[in-house]
Amino acid sequence: MPDVIINGAEGRLEGRYLPSRNERAPIALLLHPHPQHGGTMHNKVVYTLNQAFSRLGFATLRFNFRGVGRSQGGFGRGEGELTDAASALDWLQSYNPNAASCWIAGFSFGAWIGLQLLMRRPEIDRFIAIAPPANIYDFSFLAPCPASGLILHGDRDEVVPEESSRKLSEKLGKQRDIEIDYRVIKGANHFFTDRLDKLQVIVEEYAGQALEPAAKLGRNKDKKAAAR
Repeated sequence: MPDVIINGAEGRLEGRYLPSRNERAPIALLLHPHPQHGGTMHNKVVYTLNQAFSRLGFATLRFNFRGVGRSQGGFGRGEGELTDAASALDWLQSYNPNAASCWIAGFSFGAWIGLQLLMRRPEIDRFIAIAPPANIYDFSFLAPCPASGLILHGDRDEVVPEESSRKLSEKLGKQRDIEIDYRVIKGANHFFTDRLDKLQVIVEEYAGQALEPAAKLGRNKDKKAAAR
């Protein structure tokens, strides 16, 4: 998995990019938890997300927010990190101009940033939010939420009560033309210790089912083209 350097507003951003052999492969941008609480692109939940998407054939990018690892700058109170995420998405799209779809996935603080990016970038088709910190940050900007997605939480989360995440999912699910798949992993704490395998299975299942109609449509188009 090659190391990459992305040009961000505060200097370079350190990333890890996993390309796909298929030039029309969907892309996924993965966002790590809070930079001031040990969050990095090497976080186990983020790595598990990367594994799940790559197994489905996605081209994936995870990176360190400003001030983390070899990324330049300092903590931007969320606004700066949102700018970093936008720069990273620009980079990912530039290397995958023919991507069939675009996904955003984030864990905790990264989920909050990812959902803000979702509101600003209409090309994002789906989202995955792992333990979104709805008890800490305001998610009212999701009005209306522009895309369907998966929200995943542990029932033993000691940082973000599962109830706050469930209320967020119920609120979003009431919006027109939006489908929110809300899943709870029993026995999982905030970092999904000893539950990462279950998390990966759920993400692969959700993303695989979401991609299936598009894949079928693509195969039908190919058949029609071949018959001409």
